[in-house]
Amino acid sequence: MSALRLPAEWETQSAVLIAWPHAGTDWAERLGEVEETYVALVSAITRFEDIVVIVADDDLQTYAEARLRSNRVDMDRVRFVDAPYDDTWLRDSGPITLQSGEGFRLLDFRFTGWGGKFEASLDDQLVERLTGMGIFSKSTRQAIDFALEGGAIDTDGAGTLLSTWQCLAERHPGATRESLSAKLADWLHQDRVLWLDHGYLEGDDTDAHIDTLARFAGTDAIVFQACDDPADSHYGELQAMAAELAALRTRDGTPYRLFPLPWPQPILDIGEDGSRRRLAASYANFLIVNGAVLMPAYGDPADAQAATVLEKAFPDREIVQVPCRPLIWQNGSLHCLTMQLPAGLVA
Repeated sequence: MSALRLPAEWETQSAVLIAWPHAGTDWAERLGEVEETYVALVSAITRFEDIVVIVADDDLQTYAEARLRSNRVDMDRVRFVDAPYDDTWLRDSGPITLQSGEGFRLLDFRFTGWGGKFEASLDDQLVERLTGMGIFSKSTRQAIDFALEGGAIDTDGAGTLLSTWQCLAERHPGATRESLSAKLADWLHQDRVLWLDHGYLEGDDTDAHIDTLARFAGTDAIVFQACDDPADSHYGELQAMAAELAALRTRDGTPYRLFPLPWPQPILDIGEDGSRRRLAASYANFLIVNGAVLMPAYGDPADAQAATVLEKAFPDREIVQVPCRPLIWQNGSLHCLTMQLPAGLVA
């Protein structure tokens, strides 16, 4: 049997997994706006590959299907499955897939609602439910009693893992960096774990997930969220993170090629009482699919600049902007909603 490995996101995929929003999720207050983003997201994904859409019941499937058909989505590439869920952040509650030849191992880590911040009992059972439904082929599920979200890690597909110390230390207080590195390397079949000590976004309740900050764009390249405004509250942390990335080395000892993403203007959520909350808008929260990179767009002049950076980082892929401003109201964006499924995994 071939050795198990964690594929990079840019490797060929069979489908992307999402869950449709409904009034029983945290999207209830702004459901109409969020549904528009979901339609745009599904439309973009199905240009390039299949999508598996989890729905809470038959009525929601009927509604979602009608919304997609009315927007001329290629329904031959859409598959619906029925399963209960608390919320729709599939990057963190979906399976992390290892590959071995033509077979797969679905890692089912504990999902605790980002350290107990939110109810997550249904989401924590999602991988087990989906596995029992026969959606995945040539695969086994491995339950791991350890809190880890998919958004907290990024891999180059060649044995190097990137993560933030803040997130993992928050989930596992008292654990040493050495012990966490060893556990991640063992479970995820990596031989290098690179840690960032800096980087955060206001409004982020994930404790600094790496997929909002810095992402591999190959074994020798990293795309990251930069900030060049000294007056901005993020300036110090993101400048320090940029310096950390510049100090990292590839497996052969050379510096990574770095692609800094522009910084959008602050987006504020103003409450009924006049309170102002900054939302976590990051261009690093992009999704790689077959032949394309789907980029979160926020209706900001920096959207075009971010697309140009991603074109340079991924010269062989089309860059597709997906309007994601409604998503950051719940502190996540495009990548957070989705989980890619490697080629051959979907039955």
